[in-house]
Amino acid sequence: MSTPDTKRSMLRHTVATLAYRGGKAVRGATEAFASFKASETTRTPAQILAHIGDLFEWALSIAEGNETWHNAEPLPWNQEVERFHAALAKFDEYLASDGELKATCERLFQGPIADALTHVGQIAMLRRLAGEPMRGENYSIAKIEAGRVGADQPPAVREFD
Repeated sequence: MSTPDTKRSMLRHTVATLAYRGGKAVRGATEAFASFKASETTRTPAQILAHIGDLFEWALSIAEGNETWHNAEPLPWNQEVERFHAALAKFDEYLASDGELKATCERLFQGPIADALTHVGQIAMLRRLAGEPMRGENYSIAKIEAGRVGADQPPAVREFD
């Protein structure tokens, strides 16, 4: 981008935060976890992760000015994890470009991004309910950087049980 846009930069940092936190929430989860149901009416982790992928495809379509929504059927767990990171990467690439945002940063944040933050937390909570807990972490000191949205994330600085 030719001139820094602080709102756009904050969105990119938020997307990187989702990659870090979401990556931690899905890392090491088994295929059995993907189909775990906490109750008859809850989504499975695979359904939630597929929804997050849908949210970021929607976010990109909003940003590009061609808003569309698609409900994807969940893929096998490892493929859905790959789709999660790929959707984040495509959205982040657009945010990093000089491409005009066809919606405000506030709209992008309050819709798809905030929804995705909620769902990453749901997956983390479901890990405990399914007997596959992940360690807690002091995320405020995590090595999160805009543009780092793939599965390859730095190790935790400070974890706890």
